[in-house]
Amino acid sequence: MKLVDVGGRTMAYHRAGAGPALVFLHGGWSDGRAWGPQLAGLSDGFDVIAWDAPGCGGSDDPPREMTMADYADAVAALVAELGVEAAHLCGISWGGGLALAVWQHHPELVRSLILVGAYAGWKGSLPPEEVEARVRRLLAEAERPPAEWMDAYLPTFFAGAPPAGSLELVRSMMLDSRPGGLVPMLTAFADADLNAVLPTIAVPTLLLWGEHDDRSPVGTVAQALRSAIPAAELVVLPGVGHEVNLEAPEAFTTEVRRFLQAAGATLIRVSRATCALCGQQAASEDVPLTWMTSVEDGRKRLYCDRCARENVRSIEGKLDPVYW
Repeated sequence: MKLVDVGGRTMAYHRAGAGPALVFLHGGWSDGRAWGPQLAGLSDGFDVIAWDAPGCGGSDDPPREMTMADYADAVAALVAELGVEAAHLCGISWGGGLALAVWQHHPELVRSLILVGAYAGWKGSLPPEEVEARVRRLLAEAERPPAEWMDAYLPTFFAGAPPAGSLELVRSMMLDSRPGGLVPMLTAFADADLNAVLPTIAVPTLLLWGEHDDRSPVGTVAQALRSAIPAAELVVLPGVGHEVNLEAPEAFTTEVRRFLQAAGATLIRVSRATCALCGQQAASEDVPLTWMTSVEDGRKRLYCDRCARENVRSIEGKLDPVYW
């Protein structure tokens, strides 16, 4: 684990390898140690970074009132501090929703998305009564030591017997979890509905799910994301639960590598992408939207040719057009 000061707060991360940046975002009751198999398995071809979210692992606790936009800003600040201009993002569960928030608020950072057992926010993907029950349980458990309640979660994380060491790792991370991290991150997620973000995604996207994920079911949550995200690919690993990367690490890492190798040469056709300024959609394919930098705020967005000419300036090293 390494430490860095970001905006006056200590942030912890794990890093290995060299190559295109690949940033892993963990879920709740977890930290960057959850990505140990991928740090080892993908560092031969990628600069693999696994953060500890604010309030998790070795990172300082965040302010009590956090939004998913705040967490997205924290990701952006960390990768900037580490000298990364753009990265492939892979997030599991809460981390998958965070990856969507990073796309929403910092699209210039995102080369591709891998969403694993993810949600478009709890509010965006779960029935209201389920969200209410999860929050009520979270707040009650925050008043008690993790050892008193964590074993009740373990059957919901794995479909079968996990590989040696995985169960012990999850237990260790849960024992180390603290209210100052869990409560802000999961209450922010409970309030989040990121469904409006999904049709705007204009980078290669992999949805990677466990067949028996009871926390984020394939038949409802994954299929809804697949329907809403243009050109998203859904891969379901058989016999696996919610903690896909720990229960089936070899299969998971193989799928991630395959996807990233293809993503580097993929031109995405995004049927529902719109110009960031005028909001118009193309009536036919093969009309390019181009990544440009806004004069107003310096962020990269997709613009049609007319709005690009009138309102934005080209950036050095501009990305290829993305066809919609």
